[in-house]
Amino acid sequence: MSDRPVVTRIAPSPTGMMHIGTARTALFNWLYARHTGGKFLLRIEDTDRERSTAEAVQVIFDGMAWLGLDADAEPVFQAQRADRHVAAAQAMLERGAAYRDYMTPDELAHERELARAEGRVIRSPWRDRGPGNYDETQPYVVRLKSPLEGVTVIDDQVKGEVTFHNKDLDDLILLRSDGTPTYNLAVVVDDHEMGVTHVIRGDDHLANAARQTLIYQALGWDVPVWAHLPLIYGPDGTKLSKRHGAQAVSEFDDMGYLPEAMRNYLAKLGWGHGDDEIFGDAQAIDWFDIRDVVAAPSRLDWDKLNHLNNHYIRQADPERLTDLVMKVHASRDWPLHDGDRARLARTIPLVRDGAKTTLELADMTVFVLKRRPLALPDKAKGLLTDETRARLSRLRDQLTASANWDVTSLEALIRGFAEAEGVGIGKFGPALRACLSGGSPAPDLASALVATGRDESLGRIDDALSHAA
Repeated sequence: MSDRPVVTRIAPSPTGMMHIGTARTALFNWLYARHTGGKFLLRIEDTDRERSTAEAVQVIFDGMAWLGLDADAEPVFQAQRADRHVAAAQAMLERGAAYRDYMTPDELAHERELARAEGRVIRSPWRDRGPGNYDETQPYVVRLKSPLEGVTVIDDQVKGEVTFHNKDLDDLILLRSDGTPTYNLAVVVDDHEMGVTHVIRGDDHLANAARQTLIYQALGWDVPVWAHLPLIYGPDGTKLSKRHGAQAVSEFDDMGYLPEAMRNYLAKLGWGHGDDEIFGDAQAIDWFDIRDVVAAPSRLDWDKLNHLNNHYIRQADPERLTDLVMKVHASRDWPLHDGDRARLARTIPLVRDGAKTTLELADMTVFVLKRRPLALPDKAKGLLTDETRARLSRLRDQLTASANWDVTSLEALIRGFAEAEGVGIGKFGPALRACLSGGSPAPDLASALVATGRDESLGRIDDALSHAA
């Protein structure tokens, strides 16, 4: 097995949202495949036909695309492979590794009661009956003929060695009475035929690993390397739920997080490289080893995620941020006009250092999208005393005469003006900011003037002074 190229997979069920736990599992599979020079595959486990809709499948595709986790082959759809699953069950029947169970519902209920009373797993009386005892006209299920003695050992790359006593593993159903395959059979057949060498998934599947190992052995196939990842808890240490905030990948997107920040953050949930907090994909791929994942559950930490997202916002291409902020404003039904994109592109580099999300970044840019005349809040009107209005009028004259309209030049102009007036900037700065922003959040005065532009800034000051008069 060690000589085979590594093949990992992510196998979500399209039955709703793509959970953040699924996203981390996908990331770890992707990282390990890239680290080892192997392949990363995607399988859609869509055997639940009622819940597996085209829309739900698209949610998975969209989530993977947003996260930037590219598979190395076209996705496999489990529902299309039912004939392969049935063939594997038939092969086990022929090998004597499985059997037909003709227990009726009443007989099964009785056996279940006996098993519970005796503290054992269900064992069908059909387990050891020969073929001549079969009544082909009666419905039956196909069960795995699990060993009754010994142990099944899972050498888990995260959990360590986990031992299951075979007497405690029931003869699980492989084919239902309608001939459809069950989950454990389908997973084993698909993973084997996709060439999967490493099954990296949530630790809620640890018990399945023992059952699936028995199926591999019954079919004479190599057992993959197991790695079961701990759960992600909420900040309070309880199971992640809606009350903790976002759970789905799409929700993090909607909340203004960048995919590179999510990859960095998810990689830190249960794995890390020393004290390194911020690292890109190339570093993560170089460092990642599934054996370094910790077995203890991780906790979602919003402060750390926000810190990382702020870092990546500060590093992001301004044109990309402009596109994202435009989408946020459009989603809020803000009326966008010709020239607004240019205004945003000019503003975003001046304000992004303080933004934890693109939603906050959008909030910080509202002021440049406003249309004259700006409505001033009552507090701003109170700032425009006769003395302040006269001072702003004099400042406006200097701004009009300024040959340079950049942050450095305007900062120097404002400081020089305050010194010449013999006052601190606090005497007129709040009023000037209100004139420029109409009460919306705005950056420092020089940045606000540059973002708004010369003509628009002077016009907004004139409007406010006229209104105050």
